[in-house]
Amino acid sequence: MQQPLRSALGALTAALALVGCASAPPYEAPPLPSVAGYTVSPLAVPTASAPGLHGLAQQWVEDAVEGAWWRSLGCGALDALVDEALNASPTLAAAQAVLAQSRELYAAQAGATQLPQLDLGLGAQRQQISPSAQGLAGDTREFSLYGASVGVRYRFDMGGGIDSSLRAAAARADVRQHELAAARHALAANLATAAITRARLAAQIESLSAILRTQQSLVDLAQVRTRLGHAAPDEVSVLTAQAEQTRAALPPLRKQLQQTEHLLAVLAGRPPGQGVPVFTLEDFRLPERLPVTVPSEWARRRPDIQAAEAALRAAHGDLGVAIARQYPQFTLSASLGSQALTTTALFGGGAAVWSVLGQISQPLFNASLPAERRAAQAALEAATASYQRVVLEALRNVADALSAVEQDAQTLAALARSAQAAQEQHRVAVSQHRAGVASPVQLLVADQLLLQARNNLAAAQAQRLLDTVALGAALAGETVLGQNPQVPLRHPQE
Repeated sequence: MQQPLRSALGALTAALALVGCASAPPYEAPPLPSVAGYTVSPLAVPTASAPGLHGLAQQWVEDAVEGAWWRSLGCGALDALVDEALNASPTLAAAQAVLAQSRELYAAQAGATQLPQLDLGLGAQRQQISPSAQGLAGDTREFSLYGASVGVRYRFDMGGGIDSSLRAAAARADVRQHELAAARHALAANLATAAITRARLAAQIESLSAILRTQQSLVDLAQVRTRLGHAAPDEVSVLTAQAEQTRAALPPLRKQLQQTEHLLAVLAGRPPGQGVPVFTLEDFRLPERLPVTVPSEWARRRPDIQAAEAALRAAHGDLGVAIARQYPQFTLSASLGSQALTTTALFGGGAAVWSVLGQISQPLFNASLPAERRAAQAALEAATASYQRVVLEALRNVADALSAVEQDAQTLAALARSAQAAQEQHRVAVSQHRAGVASPVQLLVADQLLLQARNNLAAAQAQRLLDTVALGAALAGETVLGQNPQVPLRHPQE
């Protein structure tokens, strides 16, 4: 008896000695971007400028982007609409509910594994037994048996599996929090983009309407000239065809305008029929100073990067769980109670009953455990690669926004000069046509150039505002003014 006992104790001691190797290697946060800048070439200081609306030259400054970055556009109606959306958006409400669910799941898991479980049991049963079943004489007896007990059980985290599981649950809750922050910025960016798009469409509709009025005046003038014999009949038909083409371009723009207004309403949490403020390009202000955060500091605050890092921590915790499953598990349980034949005697003269159970289990052969560990290791490697991809995509996102600010400023400057030239050419062509010097073809060419120049100019002015929105969303961190974001849920031992 002693030799088998010593062998069993030796095996148990060896198993317990291996428990120190059960946990996964300590988690190491991935390195932050070490690049000095976002683009290959230095940023132009300042950007190009242009006469007219939103042609301001913008300066780059090394600073963090404010939480409510959209306020730099200086549009009170947009600020109010974003504030409304942050409080009323069903998308954000769903994300907040998912975050609350993940935090409560962590709390439930922590309560079930970190503290002993205490249970109260009450029971009653009616039995009939025969003494003959035990080889005794006597009549069959019937009796009632009542019992009350308190039980406690606790699983010791010898292999670190419980702690690793809690780390993974806490990290998944962090993922949901970072996703909520990213959703807030995305909602603000979508609202600002839709508001500026609405303003651009309104400007293009106004430009087309002005051109249409000019073309209709020329049609009326050509009809008078034809009746007086000073113009050929085909002049009226040519000018009418051009006016109708311009008129046909208006309904598609109005349709886009209405659809954009519907989008604005839904983003703000309103039904489309409720309506939204009327935005024009003049309602916005192009900010003169554009803050740019250094990459290492920016990566600590950008929500999608933080979410990817939290997912990496979760995968590391899952690996710890898979490793711990290969090592001993120790559970201790105990119960104390009373049994009696009547309920009145249950808590007074009943018989005390108790039990204590300690159990250690060590897997000897389970072909699934090594595969689970390899799968968890592969998942960790995938999470690492995903984090690297998110960082690279985020860097590209910022680099694209920075390049767009520079290049679109130059585009607006060129289009502003082109619009001035087209306006002057159109003025001269109209004067010459009324004097009978310019032909209808020359006038139509001038009309077409002016129409295209005005449309392009409105689009370029809106694009500079959109570049500011894209840059603000790309560089913004998780703090949103008017909100009380929760602190990321970190496991106490992290």
